[in-house]
Amino acid sequence: VQLQASGGGLVQPGGSLRLSCSASGFPLDYYNIGWFRQAPGKWREGISCISRIDDGQTFYADSVKGRFTISRDKSKNAVYLQLNSLKPEDTAVYYCAADLRYACGTAYFSYQLEYRGQGTLVTVSS
Repeated sequence: VQLQASGGGLVQPGGSLRLSCSASGFPLDYYNIGWFRQAPGKWREGISCISRIDDGQTFYADSVKGRFTISRDKSKNAVYLQLNSLKPEDTAVYYCAADLRYACGTAYFSYQLEYRGQGTLVTVSS
């Protein structure tokens, strides 16, 4: 069972990226999926999550609300995080996590989640 985040890169301020969270070994449909990020010298920040496919509730941290969008693609067994209007302070390693037990919401990010993938680096710089 593996979870993998991908899609990071170097982008100019104001630019966009789409991050993917994909899984091998299990379907993501009934997992609650969260995106975290960690910048150098900073605490890990939970930025977005989406509940299992029959719920679909989403959550965004204030720091990304209105700029980032989380979504699912059942056919590709993936969850995406669309990053728009990127700022230098969005520079961080982004990674995804999956858990069957905890629904998406503020508290989701405080739990020890079942699966966490390796991260992908997003660098916002001119």
